[in-house]
This record gives sequence, structure tokens and C-alpha cells, in this order.
Amino acid sequence: MNPPTLYYIALGSNVGNRMQLLQQAVDKIYAEIGEVGAISKVYETPAWGFQGNAFLNACVSVSSRFSAEEVLRKLLDIENSLGRLRTNTEGYSSRKIDLDIVFVQNEIIESATLKVPHPEMQNRKFVLFPLADIAGKEIHPILKTSVFNLKERLQDDSSIEVYPENIASPSKKYSFINYNYIAIEGNIGAGKTSLSTMISQDFNAKLILERFKDNPFLPKFYEDKNRYAFPLEMSFLADRYQQLSDDLAQYDLFADFIVSDYDVFKSLIFAKITLQEDEYALYDKLFRIMYKELIKPDLYIYLYQNTERLLENIKSRGRDYEQNIQPEYLMEINKSYLSFIKSQSNIKVKIIDISELDFVNNRSDYLYILEKIEEAVSGISG
Repeated sequence: MNPPTLYYIALGSNVGNRMQLLQQAVDKIYAEIGEVGAISKVYETPAWGFQGNAFLNACVSVSSRFSAEEVLRKLLDIENSLGRLRTNTEGYSSRKIDLDIVFVQNEIIESATLKVPHPEMQNRKFVLFPLADIAGKEIHPILKTSVFNLKERLQDDSSIEVYPENIASPSKKYSFINYNYIAIEGNIGAGKTSLSTMISQDFNAKLILERFKDNPFLPKFYEDKNRYAFPLEMSFLADRYQQLSDDLAQYDLFADFIVSDYDVFKSLIFAKITLQEDEYALYDKLFRIMYKELIKPDLYIYLYQNTERLLENIKSRGRDYEQNIQPEYLMEINKSYLSFIKSQSNIKVKIIDISELDFVNNRSDYLYILEKIEEAVSGISG
């Protein structure tokens, strides 16, 4: 999964309750596009290029995983939802809300629908003043100079004043970063790796991902379960133990906590399903010896996904060796996980049903999951 991209977005309004519209726009940007970071002061400027009410203008930085074209589409949807009416008339006109992408990190984009950096930003006081508040040192990738320098060289002599009100940040501080170690678990195809990666990127966490791709027995297991079950489970156990022993023993000084897309106890869950009784008895002995030495998660998140959705996800991610996984196998895994969770009394556990969610492509679903995790941390039921 690609890390988030930093966007700088300019906002303007000169119709209706201007300040309220700016706030609503920023709230919707947070809910639908990405994490809102810095927010500039609000400036009042006269209408540019036409006769109309004065504008309120601001800029915000937004960290988003969506492409620039998708961010643009979402911004247009937000404008429409806040009552902007577009006409075929050429030139500038009054508007309830105007949202423009000014910068996308240091990228240069030239497409039929989007030009970045914004081609007129260096000539607009109502863009450069708020942008300088939050991105003064950013270098224009075409003009090769900073926003501060562009502001100093500006020829626009129109009036501009700082407005007495500010836009409030909609971004929420989540208390789960007070934990040292969070494990996110789930069935095959539930999305645990995606969620762990997103949380690590957004909240400065050290990320531990299971190294299943390197296991030479996995493709063989799906072809002949009886023959390769025991070497598969033993190799997984050894690798998980080694990885977690190394990574959990060394807390990153530059990370706030650790998030992993698995807990070592999954080894016992899968072994119980795949191994013969005598094999499992031996495996269980070895597991218990190793398990005692490992650090346990402070918070255990289980992503529940119904079997139909799991099969869809497995098919869409296209790993050849997974394509013949049967529904009954997935159902048995879910059952075993839930049985394990019910038996836990010394670990804080949160089950989140994500069967109807798409948290990778729908930010509101992602925020819903974060709220559910926050409930677990705060001890709120539901």
C-alpha cells in the first residue's frame, strides 16, 4: 500500500454564511479525503475579476491515499453538496464554496481535468497569503522558488485582511496511541494487513507484517494439505516467533507504538484446523513453551468478515495458491478465532464487523473502524 500523499487545498467563499461554509468544507475533506493537518488563518479579500461580495479564503494541508484525480472528484462532490451552482458562463462569479488543489507534494500534473501546481497560484494574493501560513518553505516545482518568495514578488495590489475567526481542525486525537503494542487479526482476506499499514502510516507506529509470502510450504499446502500441513505450521511458528521476538524486543525510538497484522496465537488456531490429532499434540507442546516468552498485545483487534466477502477479497487480490480455498475452511477459521477470543481474559479484545465496509476505498468506513478501536481503548461498550 502506498503511503499518503500531501495535498495543499485552497478554499474560498463569498455567498451565504462564508465562515460556516469554509468549516463545513474542511469537515467534509477530513471525512471523505484524508487527514487534515495545518490550517491557515482566514483572509478576507475583494472579489477577483468580477463585481461581487468579498471572499473569505484559507488553505489546508491534507494527507490522502487517493490519487489527485480522485481527490479532485471528491472536492467537486463536496462543492456540490454545499450548494455550489456551476454555470456555462465564462469568467469568474460568486460561489458558496470553491475548492482547488494548489500543490500535490512536489508533483507536476498536466491532464485534461487537472493542472498542478495550480497555474495561477503565483499571481493570486488570496492563495499565496494563506498558503504561506502553512507551506511557506515549499518549493514550486516549475518556478523553482519557495511560496515565501512568490509571496514577496507578488504584483497583486488588491486589499487583504486577516479575518477574526479561525477554522477549527476536524482531526481527532485517538488515545489508542497510548498502547505499546496492538495486534490486528482476521481471517484470510479480511484486510488486516491493509488496516495495520494504514494505522502505522497515520499514527506513527512501527509496523510488523507477517512474512507469509516467503514461506515455501504455503503453495504446496493448498495443493496437498495432508502432506504439507505439519511442515507449514512449524515453519510459520518458527518464523512468527523469530520475527516477534526481534521486533517486539526493540521499540523504535521514532515510533509511538507497534502495530502488527497478526498475533502469534494464530499459529495454534490454524494448527488445530489443519493438523492431525497426534501432530497437533506435539505442536501444542512446542507452542506453549515458545508462547510464554513472547510479549502479549495490549489490544487485540479482530476484523470479522463474512465468508462471501472473504472469498471476494481472496479472488480480487489474485494469489494463485489461494484461489481454491473452500468456504468451509474459512468458516472453520472464523469459528476458531472467535472461540479463542472468548477464552481470553487477560487481553483487551475488540471484534469489529467489517462485512459491509470498504475501509481502503471509503474513508468514512476507515474512520468508523478507528472510532470502534477508540471505544475499546476507552472502555465504551457497543
